[in-house]
Amino acid sequence: MVKPIPRVGSRRNGRIGSRKNGRRIPKGVIHVQASFNNTIVTVTDVRGRVVSWASAGTSGFKGTRRRTPYAAQAAAANAIRTVVDQGMKRAEVMIKGPGLGRDAALRAIRRSGILLSFVRDVTPMPHNGCRPPKKRRV
Repeated sequence: MVKPIPRVGSRRNGRIGSRKNGRRIPKGVIHVQASFNNTIVTVTDVRGRVVSWASAGTSGFKGTRRRTPYAAQAAAANAIRTVVDQGMKRAEVMIKGPGLGRDAALRAIRRSGILLSFVRDVTPMPHNGCRPPKKRRV
């Protein structure tokens, strides 16, 4: 007589899959960080767990070409392509930073077919900044 192997923990239902491919996310948050040298696009679920990301550097642009709007557009398209396959329909967009890729990334997100609930600028602004260093005496 063969002894049955007891199933324990999360493997009880028999589905042991990849953590990233198993999730279906209908709604998410797209974060765009546009610095002067690079543009990073991160897609998270509503709880803030990263699902997919891309930057102008990982999209194949090197050096000063990373700061261009076209590189930002390519990065946004690469980051969003994977989550559209996972079933994302709606998203919120948070844009941060002063870079050239802000508008281009947003244009690429709009073109991807995801419905945007809102677009928010979350660039940190100093209200009065840090205390300046003490003046040097000569």
